[in-house]
Amino acid sequence: MTRYKAIIAYDGTNFCGFQAQRNDRTVQEEMEKTLQQLNNGKKIQIFGSGRTDSGVHAIGQVIHFDYQEVANLEKLRFALDTQTPEDIAVKSVEKVAADFHARYHVVEKTYQYRVDIGKPRNPFKRHYASYYPYPLNIEKIKQACEQLVGTHDFSAFCATGSSVDSKIRTIHAASVVYLPEAEELLFTFRGNGFLYKMVRIIVGTLLKIGNERLAVEAISAIIASKDRDLAGQTAHPEGLYLVQVKYG
Repeated sequence: MTRYKAIIAYDGTNFCGFQAQRNDRTVQEEMEKTLQQLNNGKKIQIFGSGRTDSGVHAIGQVIHFDYQEVANLEKLRFALDTQTPEDIAVKSVEKVAADFHARYHVVEKTYQYRVDIGKPRNPFKRHYASYYPYPLNIEKIKQACEQLVGTHDFSAFCATGSSVDSKIRTIHAASVVYLPEAEELLFTFRGNGFLYKMVRIIVGTLLKIGNERLAVEAISAIIASKDRDLAGQTAHPEGLYLVQVKYG
């Protein structure tokens, strides 16, 4: 058997997340169904770089799986791409070392989050951007983003249900830009890892700052407190995209 790494994209609208669940449609389940068809009915398990929740999208999710040696990688990619459902795309397939692991060898991830701030709201974005109809001071959001950069204990930005031992993470970059033609805010977060619903809680907090219901300096105080109750609400899942995963 040979180990393969694949980069996949998916529209999370009709998935109950990435990870396989009983009686729910997931990305892992659909990918494994396709691989099983290619493997003469024998099950193949895939491993992802991490879970995405129900409704969350991916542009550059990474998976690995073990499969027979193939001579033509593009034929394998094409077979996977054309036999998976229409809301999954297989962008690339490559051979990797036998000990490569899509989750445990990650060194950096990039997420983006889209917020529709148009008036009226755009019904065609309802599955691909969250909607925020209230006034926002974008400059204050930019200032608050700067306080996120660095190595911190992000317990205050982690949802209940996380089983990780350490909540210390490093954010290398955090930014927001206004896209006038789309009438959207585009948040980008790049770091060595993210906690359960961390990006969505950060966005919810930044929007609260932009709406001037929290001070710009609140981010540092919330981080120091390690208290989830002090952060903003969790932003909706449809605005979140896993954009890129990097390996050492």
